[in-house]
Amino acid sequence: MQKNSKRNNKLRVCDIELNFVDAEKEKSESQNNFVELLPLEVTFKIFSQLDIQSLCRASVTCRSWNHTIRNSDSLWKPHCLTVRAVCRREIDNDLENGYPWRVILLRNYQKSKVKYEWLSGRYSNICSPISLPEKIMCPMDADTWGEILEAELER
Repeated sequence: MQKNSKRNNKLRVCDIELNFVDAEKEKSESQNNFVELLPLEVTFKIFSQLDIQSLCRASVTCRSWNHTIRNSDSLWKPHCLTVRAVCRREIDNDLENGYPWRVILLRNYQKSKVKYEWLSGRYSNICSPISLPEKIMCPMDADTWGEILEAELER
């Protein structure tokens, strides 16, 4: 019986030590996380300096960064307005439908890159579908193809 008591005490001590180590680790990680240390306005200012790719990478750094970036529409709006230069109709429709800026960007970013390439004439001299770079293509609606065709006819 006394052996069991000593063993239980050792287990409790180990549990307490493990909890202490976990608490110290969390405290250390928290001290290295500027999102949790700085005022929210400063954090937003820092994140607002990132381009789209860097902002997406930062969002997968840790949970607190993901939460802050994912739930901050003001971080996504400037990037959406840049994409709007190419995809005005699509972004305006998404705004009318009530999508948040982050979702609008996710829905239109790849399309804007492909559409820009088409509108700038990059694919004007392609003779067959085989010559198109399959990797960067994405589905587009009839109105978008109409815009591209008009641009091609004007060239």
